[in-house]
Amino acid sequence: MDIRRATVDDVPAMQELIAQFAEMGLMLPRSTKSLYENLQCFIVGTLEGRVVGTAGLHVLWRDLAEIRSLAVDPRAQGQGVGRQIVEYLLADAQSLGIDQVLSLTYQTVFFDKLGFRVVEKHTLPHKIWKDCLYCRKYDHCDETAMVYYTRVTLPMHRHEVAQA
Repeated sequence: MDIRRATVDDVPAMQELIAQFAEMGLMLPRSTKSLYENLQCFIVGTLEGRVVGTAGLHVLWRDLAEIRSLAVDPRAQGQGVGRQIVEYLLADAQSLGIDQVLSLTYQTVFFDKLGFRVVEKHTLPHKIWKDCLYCRKYDHCDETAMVYYTRVTLPMHRHEVAQA
C-alpha cells in the first residue's frame, strides 16, 4: 500500500470512486473539474499501482480543516486504506498548524477509532456549510459531525518514517 499526493493522472480513478459512493447518497459528488481544481488537497492510496482510495484535506479557517470525499474501493476495504489516508491527512493538518479536523460522516465507528469525537453540528462555524447547499439532504442532513484535535501525537507519514 502506498499513500501519496494525487496527480492529474489519478483524477479519473478518484472521480469514479467518489461517484460510486455519491450515487449511494453517502457523500457529495465531485466533478472532474472540481477534482482538478482542488488536486493539491487530495491524496490517494494505491495498491499494485491502482488507486484504491482517496480523500482531500480542505482548509476552512485558521483552526479548522475538513476531510472530504474519503472513498475506498469496496474490494480494498478492511485493509487499512482508509485509516492510512486519514492519518496522512491528520499529519498534514498538524504540520500546517491546524488545531481541528472535521469530518461529516456516516462512518462514526471508523472515525471514533481514529480519535475523532462527535460534536453538535450547530457548534460548527457557518463557513463549513457552503458545500452542503448542493446536497440533496440539505434540509434533513443525517450525517454526524466529528472533530479530531491535532494537539495529540500522530503517526508520521510512511515516507517520513523511512527517513527518520
